[in-house]
Amino acid sequence: MKILITGDLVINRSYNTSDKIHKRIIDLFSGSDYNIVNLEAPITDSESKIIKTGPHLKSDKQSTLNIMKKLNVHIAALANNHIKDYDEEGVLDTINFCENNGIKTIGAGANIKEASETTVLKTPEGKIALINIAENEWASADESTAGANGMDLIKDYNSIKKAKENYDFVIVIVHGGLEYYNLPSPKVQQRYRFYVDSGASLVVGHHTHCISGFEYYKDVPIYYSLGNFLFTKESKFEEWYTGIVLEVNIEDTELTVKNHPIRQSKTFSLSLLEGSDKKSVLTQIERYSEIIINEEQLSEEWDNVIHSKIQRYISYWSPKSFIKSKYLLGVLSRLNIKLINKSGLALYLNLMRCETHSDISNQVIEKYLRQ
Repeated sequence: MKILITGDLVINRSYNTSDKIHKRIIDLFSGSDYNIVNLEAPITDSESKIIKTGPHLKSDKQSTLNIMKKLNVHIAALANNHIKDYDEEGVLDTINFCENNGIKTIGAGANIKEASETTVLKTPEGKIALINIAENEWASADESTAGANGMDLIKDYNSIKKAKENYDFVIVIVHGGLEYYNLPSPKVQQRYRFYVDSGASLVVGHHTHCISGFEYYKDVPIYYSLGNFLFTKESKFEEWYTGIVLEVNIEDTELTVKNHPIRQSKTFSLSLLEGSDKKSVLTQIERYSEIIINEEQLSEEWDNVIHSKIQRYISYWSPKSFIKSKYLLGVLSRLNIKLINKSGLALYLNLMRCETHSDISNQVIEKYLRQ
């Protein structure tokens, strides 16, 4: 039994699969029993954009379908931070589009109950449970609204534990981590290891737009980021164009994994790497993996990240973020008016850190944005 899992798939323009997808990629996917991609951009005609930070993504309908058919994609993982960019309509349109074209979806639904449902593959090697989770960044479903299966460790524990009790293998696919950073934070590592403690047979991550390393925790493989698969948006970040297709083999009671490094050209041709290029990426993965299993070094690397982002993130919490007038912002900058102090930041910290205040803040802001 062979399963292929990829990172982010976003085709937001017309794309010719006959010219762009190399034969060795097609052969790899045609030789797999199940192919799973992270479909990052909704497939919808909706123009109802949600209020959010960052870009709104939308798939080119025909080109995305052409690629999924060309690569024999069986399952689209939808738990990611862009699936709700065009509101609930975009989520439901994407689910309907996939299902109408013979592609299963996981990780999203009309409400959190549907979004968090476990999908089960019945195979000669046993029943394989698939659970798809995303960090809570703009797209999460709740009891009455459509969206992604947002990360909630209590919910996730119960889902994974139940799946472990009822099925032979549990594959957890997670969309999270820090974009453009090749390592997990210590907290991300702790969460993904918790999924193993809960009963996962494999944990696979994506979202960061760059490859990371992996570790075996209690003999269970954890892949922290597969990087991009095919993302037709230009980037100055060179690692944007390199990714991993993860091959999962299940035989009898054993699950094993294998890396297939891939690369997009700057015109988005997609190919499997060979020779020295392949060896270079595998060496890069090994280097990240050595850091990941060294918790002290991993913590030091994360401390460096935090230090580099202090000024940027402090500015996010400034009331200046609410000012849209460039003229007024320019005046405040020339007068060196920061509009922020430690007392205000202490309040923000308490609203984030205290569970009850955080719960109330989240719900109040969500309701306010919907008004």
